[in-house]
Amino acid sequence: MEPKAGAALLNGLRGRCPACGKGRLFRSFVKVADACGSCGEAFHHHRADDFPAYLVIVVVGHLIVPLTLYVELAWAPSYLLHAAIWLPLILILSIGLLQPIKGAVVALQWHTGMHGFAAARRARRSAPGVEQVGDGRARQAGPEAGLEQHACLQGM
Repeated sequence: MEPKAGAALLNGLRGRCPACGKGRLFRSFVKVADACGSCGEAFHHHRADDFPAYLVIVVVGHLIVPLTLYVELAWAPSYLLHAAIWLPLILILSIGLLQPIKGAVVALQWHTGMHGFAAARRARRSAPGVEQVGDGRARQAGPEAGLEQHACLQGM
């Protein structure tokens, strides 16, 4: 059973797989993993592109601009003090929000079936006895598949 939109988005914000909530969504800071290491859900379909960065700019801008205007009108500090206050805050907020927002965008794409996620979901549901493995590939499920794998391991 698939999680609801809110749970999938929360999993994405936390950097977790939107399907199971256990596996990692990112393999590095903003590089999305090819597949979930826990449930095998493939993520290579995502097309987040520049949208997460755009959202970060919008959020940070809507936080910083009113604060900057308030500080300017209330205390009128020097431009050097403005730079000392706002530049580090902008950098910290921008870098800190980029990964969670990208995770939420990928989770939203997964939940709505955008960019190949729906086709992968349909293929997974229509293929009886096939399950996903940790790297996103499908493998045959069932006792005979285990015997074949076991025989291959013994031949090594």
